[in-house]
Amino acid sequence: MGGVTLLLFPIPTFLTLYFVEGIEPLEILELDNLLVDPLALGIVVGMLYAVIALAFMQSSVFDPLPNRVETMVKRMNLSIWDCFFLAICAGVGEELLFRSGVQYYLGPWITSVLFVAIHGYLNPFNWRMSLYGIIVLPFILIISFALEEFGLWFCIGAHFSYDLVLFLMMRAVAIEEQS
Repeated sequence: MGGVTLLLFPIPTFLTLYFVEGIEPLEILELDNLLVDPLALGIVVGMLYAVIALAFMQSSVFDPLPNRVETMVKRMNLSIWDCFFLAICAGVGEELLFRSGVQYYLGPWITSVLFVAIHGYLNPFNWRMSLYGIIVLPFILIISFALEEFGLWFCIGAHFSYDLVLFLMMRAVAIEEQS
């Protein structure tokens, strides 16, 4: 699934922006803005928000959720390499699709809500899952609004590090529970 996210998710962005707006794929990638400072800042922001989200996720209010993210990660039996790979795939693929593509047309507010909803975190039939969505939404709004100021690579770094911290922490818990 990671490879699909990395390779296929950006295609609608590249095609739409190229054929509708005349923006070249290399412009979309913002390779000239691939600088250490915004990328590093994004990584720090993502890590900090992941720690905050993890703290909230430990609340007993989330215990009844049948498809907790931790349970899914545990079932996947991820190696450390898998955690890095999936975090890179999500960071690059999803940010190209949502921040560079969808947000170009819908703006940061609608794109952020859509992003969280598509992930299943805004569920009108499950208030606990929606509560998790409300926890995640500010992070997505931060990276959405940061796009203009700090660029795509800030967003990719933040998304990557957020997912990486979650994957690594959930992997550690799964290993601890097995022993």
